[in-house]
Amino acid sequence: MLPPASPAIAPAAHTGLVLTGGGARAAYQVGVLQAVAELRRACGTQQAPNPFPILSGTSAGAINAAALACAADDFELGVQRIVQVWSDFHAQQVYHADAIHMLRSGARWLTLMSLGWMLAHWRYTRPRSLLNNAPLGRLLHQMVPLQRLPQLLQAGHLQALAVTASSYSSGEHITFFDAHEDFQPWVRSQRRALHVRITHEHLLASSAIPFIFPAQAVHIDGHREYFGDGSMRQTAPVAPAIHLGAARLLVVGTGRQADTVNGGARPVRRQPPGPAHYPALGQIAGHALSSIFLDALPVDVERLLRINTTLSLIPEAARQASPLRPVQLLFITPSESLDDIAGRHVAHLPATVRALLNTLGVGVGGTGPGQRDAALASYLLFERSFTRELIALGRADTLARRDEVCAFFGWGAGGFPKMAGFPRKPLKASSAPP
Repeated sequence: MLPPASPAIAPAAHTGLVLTGGGARAAYQVGVLQAVAELRRACGTQQAPNPFPILSGTSAGAINAAALACAADDFELGVQRIVQVWSDFHAQQVYHADAIHMLRSGARWLTLMSLGWMLAHWRYTRPRSLLNNAPLGRLLHQMVPLQRLPQLLQAGHLQALAVTASSYSSGEHITFFDAHEDFQPWVRSQRRALHVRITHEHLLASSAIPFIFPAQAVHIDGHREYFGDGSMRQTAPVAPAIHLGAARLLVVGTGRQADTVNGGARPVRRQPPGPAHYPALGQIAGHALSSIFLDALPVDVERLLRINTTLSLIPEAARQASPLRPVQLLFITPSESLDDIAGRHVAHLPATVRALLNTLGVGVGGTGPGQRDAALASYLLFERSFTRELIALGRADTLARRDEVCAFFGWGAGGFPKMAGFPRKPLKASSAPP
């Protein structure tokens, strides 16, 4: 149990952390955070204030952001606790994978798809989701002690926490945020913000992967609405952190989006596609989830970079009159395909989940198309063999850019020691504007 919050050492710079969704793929974010903590310690700045006073997350990224927020007065301890959870993950901690529950949810769903025209009038046969994520609710109470947030905000260790979700009831994209200041909620086309006390229900709503996990009821504006994963209809994933005052952003993605936003200097490795075949249902589902979770972030990052470039061309006087302001950006994404990594670990899923994926055309052995098309499985692979490899990849990708990371935070990178285990790879030019 973390102790009560003491007053912050000093006001921290307005630095924000943006963590996106992706189910089990969010283990990559944990490796990035682990590397940031290591670099912070190596540069002798571990006694400095919380490096991320503004935290914004979606889906599994919202859970990681909230867990980090709840340890805002001890960043290293918070990171250690998150690493511990993700390093020892089993699917049963997130969703029921025993035969009885699978028959109640997944098998019933598939039965309804095949015999729905016969059973449509039988209300009890209508499943709510492919999987039952009740265990995740219990895990959140252990992993994310939200009761600490008010005192951390009051003490100045944290400036704001934002969690996004998508309303099935209204079609709106809602950002729920809690802050120590009276930030004015913002309203944009099909998206708006609400200043609330963040609860575990908000986290469950933000991480309710469509079709996979059930919708979560949340009370807003005096009535109840049902919410699903915040990655749905999310056109501006970076925006909440900027609205909450961030002047510089570390953005961590879970998809390989390197060509335009990272300067195109990083080689991309992936398996050859092989012979063409008609896509299985699981492949189509994985492709659809990837479009939901992975596509919006690089587009929003590119938009931010274009705004930065445009502002740099405007005279200072005109820039001061504009509501827009430049935002320093550091964007970290996987150097390897997480789909390909997932293909090597699908066999570690519980037998019932493997059987369900096999039904959808996602193979668990051999080199067939199902083994290659493991995108769907990558969102459900809450197994430590997969999460540990993603943590290691996130750590290595971040340490390979250690000078860039230290410069972003203003840490003393010049005297950075050669530490054992730190990769010594050529560094790329920063994507952050000057």
